[in-house]
Parts: sequence; C-alpha cells; structure tokens
Amino acid sequence: MLQNGKLSVGMKLKFAVADFGISVFTALIQFYQLFYYTDVVGIDPAVAGNAILVGKITWDMINDVLFGYLMDKTKSKWGRRRPYLMFCAIPLALALWLMFSLPEGMGNFKAFWVIILTAMLFDTFNTLVGTAYYAMTAELTTDYDERTSISTYRMMFNALGYITGAGITMFLSDYISKNSGDMNVRMAWSMIGLIYGIFAAVTIMFTGFTVNVPSAVDEEPSKLPPVKAVLQVFKNKPFLSFLVIGAFMSIGFTLVTSMVPYFLKYQMNMESDQGLVMVVLILFIILFIIPCSKVCNRLGKAVTYAIGLGIASVALLVGFFLPGTAKVLLYVIVAIAGMGLSAQWVCPHSMMPDVIEYDELQTGERREGIYYGTSAMLSKITGALGSAVCGWGLKLSGYETDPTSGTARLGIRILFALLPAILLGICVPLLIKYPITRDSHAELEKALEEKRAEKKHEEE
Repeated sequence: MLQNGKLSVGMKLKFAVADFGISVFTALIQFYQLFYYTDVVGIDPAVAGNAILVGKITWDMINDVLFGYLMDKTKSKWGRRRPYLMFCAIPLALALWLMFSLPEGMGNFKAFWVIILTAMLFDTFNTLVGTAYYAMTAELTTDYDERTSISTYRMMFNALGYITGAGITMFLSDYISKNSGDMNVRMAWSMIGLIYGIFAAVTIMFTGFTVNVPSAVDEEPSKLPPVKAVLQVFKNKPFLSFLVIGAFMSIGFTLVTSMVPYFLKYQMNMESDQGLVMVVLILFIILFIIPCSKVCNRLGKAVTYAIGLGIASVALLVGFFLPGTAKVLLYVIVAIAGMGLSAQWVCPHSMMPDVIEYDELQTGERREGIYYGTSAMLSKITGALGSAVCGWGLKLSGYETDPTSGTARLGIRILFALLPAILLGICVPLLIKYPITRDSHAELEKALEEKRAEKKHEEE
C-alpha cells in the first residue's frame, strides 16, 4: 500500500519483474537484429538498415503517440495501464517469434517488405505493453527520490534481462543448432525468438495481474482533444530538453549495440567471446546501478546522468584506438563503459515522471500515456536512424565485399566507438543545464498540491 508516497519493497519487486522480460527481447533486438538480418538470413546491410528506418518513420512513428493518447482516455476496473499488460503480452511474444523466423534466400525487394511488416506487427504490441508499463512509474508515487528507488529496482531486473538477451544469445544459438538434429542456425534463431517471447509474456502478465495498488494521482481520463493533446506536449520546455538529450543518447547507444558483434568479430578477432563481453558490460551496469542511485540522491538526476555519459564517452573513445591484439584491455574498457552506462539505466526513467508533473501544472490533467508514447516514438525513430546509419556505413566501407579489409574495419570502428563517443559527449553539457532539479521539483509539487486542492474544493 502507498504510505506518504512510499511503496513496499514487495510491490517494487512485483512492478520490476516485467522489465526482465521486456529487456530480454529489447537486448536481442538492440544487439542482434541487424546482425541477424545480415549474417543469419543473408540480407544486404543497406536494405536491412533502410527497412528498419522506414518501418519506424511510418506506422511506428504514429502508434506511440496514438496509443499513449488512447491509454490516457482508458477507463477500466483495472485502471488505465494494467489491461494492456494483462492482455497484450501473448500477442507480443508471438510477434517476436515471427520477427526472428524469416526465410533465407529472399531478394532485396521481398526482404525489404518482410522486415517492415514483421517489425511493424511486433512494434504494435510492444508499444501497447511498453507505453502502459513505463507510464505506471509516474502513477505509483509522486515522491522525487522514491521514483529513483522504483527505477533502481526496475533497472536491476532490466539489467538481468539484458544479460540474458545480450549475453547468452550467441551461446544459445550455437547450442541449439549443434544439439538439435537437423535444426540449422536460422531455425535456432527462430527458437530463440520463441523462448524470449515466452519469458516476456510470463513476466509482463505477472506484473499486470499483481500490481494493483491504487494510483498516487488522479486517474481521470484526459479530456483534451487529440490535436491539442499532442501540441501541448511540445510546449513543455523540460520535456523538449529531455527529448533532445534522449535523441543523441538513443542514436549513440544504438550504434554501439548494433556494432558490437561486428567489432568483436572483425576488429578484435573475438567472435567466440561475444557472450562473455556482453556479460561483463551488463554485469558492471548492474554493479553500479545502486551506487548510481545514491549519487542521484546526492547530486541530482541530471548531473549524475551527465557524469555517467561522460565516463562512457571516454571509454568508447579509447576503444576506437584499440588494436586487434588488446583483448585484455578491451574487457577493462567494457567494464568502465558499463560503470558509466549505469546512469542510463537509472536517471532518465526517474526524470520522466517529473516532466509529466510540469505538464499537469499547465493542463490540470495527468497524461502519462502521451508523454511516454511521444518519448518512445522519438526513441524508436532515433534508434532506427542509428541502425540505418550502421547499415549505410557497412555498405560504404565495403563490408559486403571483404569485412576484414582495412577500410571495412575502420568503418566498423567509427560506427562502434568514435561516432557514439561524440554523441554521448554532446549530452553532457545539455544535462548540466537541465531545468528540473530537486529544489525546482519541490516547488512544482507544492504548486500542484495547491492546484489539486483548489480543484477538489470546486468539485465539492
């Protein structure tokens, strides 16, 4: 039960469980989707990158805001968010399975449309589940530091899911293909899609059916008309700052995650170590999540985020200059990058609810859905742009002709390390100037309490 804005440890754990399943398939997609298309199914990298981008800037661009708006207007006996976790998890699992079950030998035209259609089906259910789940964070409590605590619990499960999705995928693919009779590598990846989909469905439904605490805020459906509801979002100055920072971060992070398999295989000659490298990265993220949350409580969310991204940026910059023989040093750099990236696992998720309350002060409504939907839309578009840049860069560097050539390996190093380091570095000064601090949030909460009291008095 909620007490003075606090949640019990048990309820935080129940809420956080869903993030394990979500992050398992998120890691699979972020680290291996492009690699699956190019090296498992045999699709041209530029075609794959273009298909991912086109899919994101069409239906995927629309559905986040649309579904977020519809969720804000949802009214049910389970609240505004939980029904989407309870009833969309199984279709999401099936769509993930389909997305990683593509046939071999497709021509460029067919491959382009198959990627788009399967990814769009998956993203429909992913948006319904993800937007509902993330929006619940802002409804569970209004306490500035408690939100950091909730995000910390979530991110512990999130990081464990990332270890599963990023760390064991290659091991699992090899094991299934070598120990399942006639099953080839492509069929092994299809099985991985099914297994991860089941993980996701079970954990998402668990949270949906068990997290039944009353909302800490007014859950009345939004009354704003659609166009005004969307336009009002872009009048929120802190949210615009949040979006700009998120765009640079998303592109940079997508470049890193998409290029890890290529960097390890062709630059470092460590293809067999891919799973271990992923485990080291995520393990250090997990180890520093709690220290990161403590720094947040002392220095504030934005400053902590800036420090973390600065550390990760320096680590990537060093990685650009690594020779193919520096295998031990690579692990050191990966560990340092994980330490810095722990801020990405904690800070933005606890910053987002603060932005939503700034909007409530302006509109008088709680509109978590449209805010999380808009943020997710930008994340998907910028993430898709990052994937497309990887595809274009691989094509331009001559990867298709000879992935071990000097030009191809230089392209891989730029895409994996140099360009992401620059993008993450840009975020640092933007975060230092971020407008919402602990003090400004306290003033915001005071103004909101007065406004809510006035509204309640008028209704009585």
